[in-house]
Amino acid sequence: MILKLLKLSLILTSFIFLTGFVPLPAILGPSITAASSGNLVKASAQLVFNNEFKKKTGKSSLSYITEEVSKNNQQKRINNEFNDLIKKRVKIVHQKLVNQNNEAKIIKDFKLIVEKRVKLTHEKLLQKKFNQ
Repeated sequence: MILKLLKLSLILTSFIFLTGFVPLPAILGPSITAASSGNLVKASAQLVFNNEFKKKTGKSSLSYITEEVSKNNQQKRINNEFNDLIKKRVKIVHQKLVNQNNEAKIIKDFKLIVEKRVKLTHEKLLQKKFNQ
């Protein structure tokens, strides 16, 4: 009797481990939950939830969550790169505008100086003309 039970358990164990009949991680998680918490209902609910989730999405809940988190991180990284690019462009445009404003001021100042010089030169020429 013991020999038969041992033989049957050996066949079932080899069947589980060698044929992949039952995915070991799918049973290992709920069994650890049942062993640690002592709550068999919680472990059963976890097993049913994982199986239904896998049927609907084709992925385990852990792989689905990690994929979604990586998508969000990638989207966040793209948004950060886009924000940095826009900030750089705004800074460049701002600097160009400042330079243009300064250039216009320099040109205006130069124009005023030239006009003053022309006026002074004109006045000197007129004075020379009157003095002669």
